[in-house]
Amino acid sequence: MTLSVQFTTMAVMVLSGIYLGLAQDTFRRISVHWKKRPIISYSFEIGFWLLQTLIVFYLLFLVNSGEIRFYIFLACLLGFSFYQALLKTVYRRGLERLISVFRAVFKFFKQVFFILIVTPLKWIFLLCASIILFLLNMIVKILAILLKVILFPFLLIGKLLKPIIPENLIKFLHKLYPIYSTIRDILKKGLKYATFKRR
Repeated sequence: MTLSVQFTTMAVMVLSGIYLGLAQDTFRRISVHWKKRPIISYSFEIGFWLLQTLIVFYLLFLVNSGEIRFYIFLACLLGFSFYQALLKTVYRRGLERLISVFRAVFKFFKQVFFILIVTPLKWIFLLCASIILFLLNMIVKILAILLKVILFPFLLIGKLLKPIIPENLIKFLHKLYPIYSTIRDILKKGLKYATFKRR
């Protein structure tokens, strides 16, 4: 390994140590959202450090073909210590400001989404539901009127023929009356329900 390669390797490892400090603080700040879930927390922790190891080794592979020396670990530790001593406070403040900006932007787009999409869709749905219920109400009323018109001649004939109708037939018709009454009550309840929902 030439001197220039060794110098490049040390510089990259120092930067890698700084990067690990940045990544760790970022991960710690975000991990509060799943901290109360141990399984998810441990899984993300293991995955995070495996990913950082792969990234650092990939950088090392680019500069010296993945050759590992003792000073590489020292350089990485030096970069991490440099971050902890001089950059940690500044980065955390910047990270908090960035998160605050992200939250504000997210809240803004959420409000825009509700105003431009959710609210119009809600009113369109209510309008369509009101129109459908109104049409159903009109259909029920029309059917009730038609039923009265159709049954009127039969009721009139029944009144005229009642004196000559056999008693057995009258008893049979009386037995059918509860069924007719039940159907009539169901139609009335359905009409009241549709009218109430439309309002």
